[in-house]
Amino acid sequence: MHMTKSFRGWLLVLLVLGLMSTSGFAQGRIATVDLRKLFDGYWKTKQADAALKDRAADLDKEYKGLRDEYAKSKEELQKLLVSANDQAVSQEERDKRKKTADAKLKELKDTEETIVQFEKSARTTLDDQRRRMRDKILEEIRNLVNVKAKTGAFTLVVDVAAETANNTPVVLYTNGENDLTSGILEQLNLGAPADTGKATEKPAETSSEKTNKPAGKK
Repeated sequence: MHMTKSFRGWLLVLLVLGLMSTSGFAQGRIATVDLRKLFDGYWKTKQADAALKDRAADLDKEYKGLRDEYAKSKEELQKLLVSANDQAVSQEERDKRKKTADAKLKELKDTEETIVQFEKSARTTLDDQRRRMRDKILEEIRNLVNVKAKTGAFTLVVDVAAETANNTPVVLYTNGENDLTSGILEQLNLGAPADTGKATEKPAETSSEKTNKPAGKK
């Protein structure tokens, strides 16, 4: 899981605002963190990644089932079309078989639409879950950074992993004297469970799952 440039952008804005206050900048203390290391090294990030992979696997399995159903219906339709043109049977029987083929064609089109809607729903489900998990983790990290900054009497904390829109580093040099990364990461991972990779968040349902759920089941 990787942080977006839009998220790192607020750190750049924070740096610029700090520099704009010349007197405050001159008198204040500056600390640094590597936000990428904090995010990637946090046990909850690994857990979130595992949850997303599990959810993606479940959706892929359901998608494969729909595709198999579509392939089977398509094969049945071809057989019905051949049968409907069998000159060895009566016109009445051919008309009857044609109606059956028409019904199968409608079923095939419905399955196509279901597959298209499922693809959209699955993407939305995964994107929403990824964004929700990412935002929650980033909030926890930022809260701890704030606590550490206030405790250490720092007026500004800069992300050394941040990049500009041109993919160039925001921070060109730091001697690492006031880097808080290791201490914060250690505190974030205090009490991490042994099975860190185990998914714990209950995945959201897709629209198709809600529609197909038996009545009365919650």
